Amino acid sequence: QVQLVESGGGLVQAGGSLSLSCKVSGDFLVLGDMGWYGQTPGNQRELVATISSDGTTNYRTSVKGRFTISRDNGINRVWLQMNMVKPEDTAVYYCSARVRRTKWTMWDDYWGQGTQVTVSS
Repeated sequence: QVQLVESGGGLVQAGGSLSLSCKVSGDFLVLGDMGWYGQTPGNQRELVATISSDGTTNYRTSVKGRFTISRDNGINRVWLQMNMVKPEDTAVYYCSARVRRTKWTMWDDYWGQGTQVTVSS
């Protein structure tokens, strides 16, 4: 049982800030890469930012310099700090995590329920 729960979404004005948080819970051996993905109606779920277990980050070009992804391996939590938000950032944001549950199993990807972020112009 591995669960991801996001929080922090909401309505924010353009130029403002918002912070998303995701907690990973359950039984697992290793928590690998984690990330945030955004999805709008009729479109594919797209990568926003990822962070490896050693802290290496990767960002979608459109959010570089505005968003920051971070994690705390001690409490199995990942954040997405969203600054200088724009209306085009509006989407449902999903937290993801790659998990190896035991030494006998393969890596599996898990997803949260998603949290709505709406940026008003």
